[in-house]
Amino acid sequence: MNSALSTIELAARDVRLVLTEQREQGQILTTKLNILFVTNGALLTSLNISRLMMIPSPFSIAEVIGFLISFTLLVRAFLPRQVAVSPNLEDRKFLEKYLVLSSDEYHLQMLVNLTETYNANKQRLDDVSQTLRYAAYATWVIAVVMLMHMVVVYFFI
Repeated sequence: MNSALSTIELAARDVRLVLTEQREQGQILTTKLNILFVTNGALLTSLNISRLMMIPSPFSIAEVIGFLISFTLLVRAFLPRQVAVSPNLEDRKFLEKYLVLSSDEYHLQMLVNLTETYNANKQRLDDVSQTLRYAAYATWVIAVVMLMHMVVVYFFI
């Protein structure tokens, strides 16, 4: 019985480590989000300073559409999503449910709760990561279109 308890404790510790890594991944995604916001802001500023947006052309239309797509994706990634926390301490039944459990049952239930929390938060992080990937592609396309626009305006017109 004692070795089973230590196995449960080891599993719980490992799950907690994975949840900590998941939290760090969330912070990394927030940093990427901030970098993309700054990059898009810098591209928009340079476009306005160069006055290229004032010149009606297919490039200007592509740039505006690109910025709309990029900022929409960034805002979508930025919008708060519900973070899963288990067990829900606001639930009054928490005490009733968990205090009657034996030590082994309690540890097993917490292990199940932590696993459910990980799975729920993983879906949220995957969604944010995918949205940021698309926003990065949109930002890259904007930069390429801007470069082509500058080359055409300054060298061919």
